[in-house]
Amino acid sequence: METRRPSAEGVLSAAARIAGRVVETPLLPLDWRGRRYWVKAECLQRGGSFKLRGATNRLIQLDEAERARGVVAFSSGNHAQGVALAARALGIPATIVMPADAPSVKVEGTRAAGAEILFFDRATESREAIGARLAAEKGAILVPSFDDVDVIEGQGSVGVEIGARLGAAPPMVIVPCGGGGLSAGIALALPESRIVAVEPAGWDDMARSLDKGEIVPVEEPAPATLCDALQTKLVSPLTFGALRDAGAGGLAVSEGEVASAMAYAFRHLRIVAEPGGAVALAALISGKVEAPDGSVIIVSGGNVDPAVYREILAR
Repeated sequence: METRRPSAEGVLSAAARIAGRVVETPLLPLDWRGRRYWVKAECLQRGGSFKLRGATNRLIQLDEAERARGVVAFSSGNHAQGVALAARALGIPATIVMPADAPSVKVEGTRAAGAEILFFDRATESREAIGARLAAEKGAILVPSFDDVDVIEGQGSVGVEIGARLGAAPPMVIVPCGGGGLSAGIALALPESRIVAVEPAGWDDMARSLDKGEIVPVEEPAPATLCDALQTKLVSPLTFGALRDAGAGGLAVSEGEVASAMAYAFRHLRIVAEPGGAVALAALISGKVEAPDGSVIIVSGGNVDPAVYREILAR
């Protein structure tokens, strides 16, 4: 039996399905080195990131019996909040597996949305194994953060909004990338656009996979990074396949470049960008990507620890 894969048609259906349940986030103008760009501010989404889109598209399709059994997800915070908010809106019990070192702002947001939280040690335990065990014990539906067709297609609604707002596909879209759900969804929504997936240095497994033409894991030992939302050690065949077929490319940015982008977003765009949410902007302003006029940069999340944010802005 052929495995279901995300599609452009599925992205359009998802966008229609979740309309009114998510915020249509703005495109903010950014003039940089003589060119006009657009910043898609998903940091202004409910829950502070694009993750509500995929979670809503996945959960809204559950039947009554599945909703009663509840959902389980694992996440460092943004997918956690997306699932928790979507579940609360639909009256579905939610349990979230979160790393013990997740930023407190993400833990608090997830808890405030009514989800039960189970913490784990990121260094010694597998969130995938814990999530699978919990789902089996509870008879609940496991909602992956990116390795799921409905989640990917829901995230692709970002691209649908970009195309509708601009009236055409932009020449390039620069996208933060962890597992690749957002970048894959946008690639399906905007097939005429060049997609550039941006990851933190040392966590650039998608970029390396696209370069090699096959999935490769993060090289160990992986370095410490403030980009907690992008600490994915192995991407999915679903996301990799969509980006490979779209001819997407990838690159990595440093911690210093990310911090500079966060400060730039605050001072010039008047938006709060978390480290993982700022990597695409970092790629542009560091000069690591040459983007044509009219390109779009995604700021994918704004859930940053206040102490970290104060320290970065004070530099």
